[in-house]
Amino acid sequence: MTTTLEQSVGAPVARIEGVAKVCGQARYAAEYPLPGLAYGSVVASRIARGRIRRVDADAALGMPGVLAVLDYRSAPRLRDIGDNEAMQFQDDVVHYRGQAVALVVAQTLEQARAAADALPVEYDAEPHDVLLSASHPKLYRPDHVNPADEADTLKGDVEAALARSPVIVDSEYSTPAEHNNPMEPHAATVYWDAGRLIAYDSNQGAARIHQALAGLFGLEPSAVQVLSEHVGGGFGAKGAIRLPVIAAAMAALVTGRPVRVVLTRQQLFSMVGYRTPTLHRVRLGADADGTLVAVDHLVCTQTSTVLEFAEQAAVYARVMYATPNLRTRHRIAALDVPTPRWMRGPGEAPGAFAIESAMDELAAAAGIDPVELRIRNDPDVTPDSGLPFSSRSVVECLRKGAGQFGWASRDPRPGVRRDGRWLVGSGVASGTYPANTAPSTASATAEADGSYTVRITASDVGTGARTALTQVAADELRVPLDRVKVLIGNSDYGPAMIAAGSMGTASWSFAVVSACRALTGLLDAGAQRPVEARSNTAGELGGRAKLARYSFGAQFAEVRVDTDTGEVRVSRLLGVFAAGRIVNPRTARSQLIGGMTWGLSMALLEESVLDQAYGDYANHDFAGYHIPVHADVPPIEADWVDEADDQLNPSGVKGIGEVCIVGSAAAIANAVWHATGIRQRQLPIRPDRVLMGGGPGLPDTADISPVRGTRSPAR
Repeated sequence: MTTTLEQSVGAPVARIEGVAKVCGQARYAAEYPLPGLAYGSVVASRIARGRIRRVDADAALGMPGVLAVLDYRSAPRLRDIGDNEAMQFQDDVVHYRGQAVALVVAQTLEQARAAADALPVEYDAEPHDVLLSASHPKLYRPDHVNPADEADTLKGDVEAALARSPVIVDSEYSTPAEHNNPMEPHAATVYWDAGRLIAYDSNQGAARIHQALAGLFGLEPSAVQVLSEHVGGGFGAKGAIRLPVIAAAMAALVTGRPVRVVLTRQQLFSMVGYRTPTLHRVRLGADADGTLVAVDHLVCTQTSTVLEFAEQAAVYARVMYATPNLRTRHRIAALDVPTPRWMRGPGEAPGAFAIESAMDELAAAAGIDPVELRIRNDPDVTPDSGLPFSSRSVVECLRKGAGQFGWASRDPRPGVRRDGRWLVGSGVASGTYPANTAPSTASATAEADGSYTVRITASDVGTGARTALTQVAADELRVPLDRVKVLIGNSDYGPAMIAAGSMGTASWSFAVVSACRALTGLLDAGAQRPVEARSNTAGELGGRAKLARYSFGAQFAEVRVDTDTGEVRVSRLLGVFAAGRIVNPRTARSQLIGGMTWGLSMALLEESVLDQAYGDYANHDFAGYHIPVHADVPPIEADWVDEADDQLNPSGVKGIGEVCIVGSAAAIANAVWHATGIRQRQLPIRPDRVLMGGGPGLPDTADISPVRGTRSPAR
């Protein structure tokens, strides 16, 4: 019988819902059977900018099984909730190619798709602007970057420090647009029941979707219920309300029937966000011994004319390395493209590629081991703000990883290790991601039969959150796991943090612990079953000490590069992380391996290729957008250091879902340099770029003004 916290938390418990998932018993948003169910198929714009002149709804309504056509003339009117992307079918303006312009509803999915494909839509096209460059005239400084950080920071005199530095790195890096592709596409099944809106939706937080739906349709919160018990991945793309649930709710209102809307794989490339392309200029100045004296990081990204989203790709430099002179700047351009949004490790993942690659260049220029250089420049406090860290174990990660990887035997000279036609090299990179906690509510009930039920509007997007929360609750209640049932994914359970920003389990466990402790107090005081206790951590979070809270990691990669073809293969990948208390080693290791695999994909494969003439991504499917398969991925080692941090939440939990991708791409790129002697500053590292010597350079970005420019308003 479980009697102490350590006996459950920290144990490699199998996923509670694992059997249901592999047996097909777990239902996802598009799998709930409802009587009279109709199907909606989305029609996407075929121009990149302009206006809709005419939608011939009658042509579709005359086709078999078609029940309704929704467009800007016929769709229900929505209320403004401050999210322009939620205002679907409200006007005739086309902001980008692939924008939803209509929804066809029919008796069957096949009928809906056939009618949607045949729906005549005429446009008045206008010239479009879709290509980001570091000298784009529309670049401007945003008021802030995601989520609410300052766009620019400055400490000291960077230019003077660079001018007197004996060792300087001045390099430009770029990452392409990348697209989230969760296994379960965005989907919703919606019906109205006596004025109450019920939505089965694939999302990363039912509470957030509940709030948005109530606002859009002008409903009282009690008149909306959002259910998302099982979610097949999200990676940030399901963090905000998306088209399927809005369109399905509209169609259900118009037809009086339940309606299901599922986006196609191709539609995910334009309708649910993506990682913006990023252009970086990094300048590092150091003393002869490698001690940093100046860091300057400038990033250019894109947003849409619909909604401003400024990815925080330069914030990484504000956290990682000690320097008396530090400048970070963000510039964005509003183009005729879909709105970029969150994608696993937003900001830090592309930012780390630039900074960690530059640190490797600095190590080579100064003749210092790359691991030692990072340790030598590890800060005692946050470099930009001076805040102390709640915990910072990156040096321990580097040292443990170096030992496990066998780094000490590495010959530092590039291009000298050969195995037949393969050049062999190894590289390292550090990584970090914020470890925050957000307010959440939960309830815990002592049932009459001696069991316990915990309810919280959490979302398990494949991370094992349901299992981890069961472990946390069981230890707080001092009972075995099989006496605790955790219910999630139901907005009726109250407000809670979404599964995003590596804050899910940290936030939910806080609320669960608080509710369980309150329930235990009631039982110890003699309360009779059944009895319930509730918690709201908003008040508890308000009095916390002001500290810098982060997870950290270090990754080591070995690559093999074919001298004939330029093909790069990763033969070894090791990551060591410091992420507070590990609740479940089994699910945690799975998360870490998954993130590192995605980092490998970012380094070598993922690239959305823009067709400038059409304003669309040419490879918007799995035939052209490359992601790794088993043959691309070596056995990956994921480990961690023991780290106690009582400044986060009662469980000492930090997020691990994103720190594991941060650093992967840079470690692999640095290994490619070590193998070949050629620096790869442009992702992905394609064979042609290896053979060409790293790819074309980027335009100079030194002349971008720090003064806020003028942004073209949304039309």
